Amino acid sequence: MHSYDERLTTLVFDYMRQRLALDPVPLDHPGEKDKLDAALAGLITPEGADPAKVLDIYDQQLSRAVISADSNRFLSFIPAAPTKAALLFDMVVSCASLQGISWLEASGAIAAENQVLRLIADYAGLPETAGGCFVSGGSAANLSALVVARDTANVPNAKIAVSDQAHSSISNTLRIIGVEALVVPSEDHRLTGASLRKALEGQENVIGVVATSGTTNAGIVDDLKGVAEVARERGLWFHVDGAYGGAGLFAPSVRHRYEGIEHADSFVVDPHKWLFAPFDCAALVYRNPGLARAVHTQDASYLDVLHTDGGEWNPTDYAYHLTRRARGLPLWFSLAVNGTDAYTEAVERGLSLARETAELIKESDHLELIREPELSAVLFRRPGWTAQDYYDWSERLLAGQIGFVTPTGWEGETVARFAFLHPGTTIEIVKEIVATMRD
Repeated sequence: MHSYDERLTTLVFDYMRQRLALDPVPLDHPGEKDKLDAALAGLITPEGADPAKVLDIYDQQLSRAVISADSNRFLSFIPAAPTKAALLFDMVVSCASLQGISWLEASGAIAAENQVLRLIADYAGLPETAGGCFVSGGSAANLSALVVARDTANVPNAKIAVSDQAHSSISNTLRIIGVEALVVPSEDHRLTGASLRKALEGQENVIGVVATSGTTNAGIVDDLKGVAEVARERGLWFHVDGAYGGAGLFAPSVRHRYEGIEHADSFVVDPHKWLFAPFDCAALVYRNPGLARAVHTQDASYLDVLHTDGGEWNPTDYAYHLTRRARGLPLWFSLAVNGTDAYTEAVERGLSLARETAELIKESDHLELIREPELSAVLFRRPGWTAQDYYDWSERLLAGQIGFVTPTGWEGETVARFAFLHPGTTIEIVKEIVATMRD
């Protein structure tokens, strides 16, 4: 099993070349359990199987039962569009079997990851002392950051202020860590400094506040400046969840929306979303990483060798994880190869398409724009449609491979939503999709 196999290597590399060359990437379809079970039946045996047969089953049966998030017609949830350089280097990371937990084991990889974290911190305006690590996603990053907020404050019956628009991972995190949520009513779906200040009146044991730089549903950026001001007044930990929208920091056209983020105590952005990295990659950055290290460093006799006075940087000390892959390296390679200007251009393209789509909808005689897009999410409705009409339409789009556009909820109503991210998505694709809503 551990010997180099030329035939196996050629099989896999040939498949990877074909997958990388797909242009455009097909959407494909959800799978049917009975057909997938039949394809897999008896495949794992005591003696093993011919790799060509196994790869063929994956290619013909399994891979086609996965909706491709990197298709330029995947416009639901938050898509993914990893660069070719990032995908290729992800293979390099995999074949190197890097254990990215400690400076002792992976200093070269960690130095490269830290270069990217420094870049992200610079875009956010955080101080030179800022640092952190890469984790699997926004949920893991939010959990790790808010544990630091809780333990740093060390207040019994602690509460953290959150907007009624906060991502579901925030409420889940607070439940896990045993911290009560002080839910702050939003103003037009945005957390503001004024609403936070009012909600804090008469409250005790509030230790932090979570703001969002780009809500998943509508791409709304909270009043970061106002929230930061209140956080400083009250001595609250200021956490910014930018899992999706934080990448807008790379775009000059919307940079003003993020004013105040430079005061964050912790900040999250998922490069596997709008910074074109492969799954799974989330950047977690702390203003004062020493606080995170004091909370997350794991004590065990076999780990003593990792913790010296030599100024080492161990990613395992900055989140709840221990074992981790060096998931920041594909992003590092792609940034180094393509340059930050290319990233700015790609993010701006999604923003521009959202604005262009909003104008298209406003000019349409059968659609209504719900609100002007702030980032790259566009909410709109087809007057007269029921929830079932939206779901039936979504299924028809996918069946015809026209697009993957799932309905969402907005103020109790089922509506349509585009999430633009892939630089290869064009206004012509959008026009093709919205034309199907005339029936």
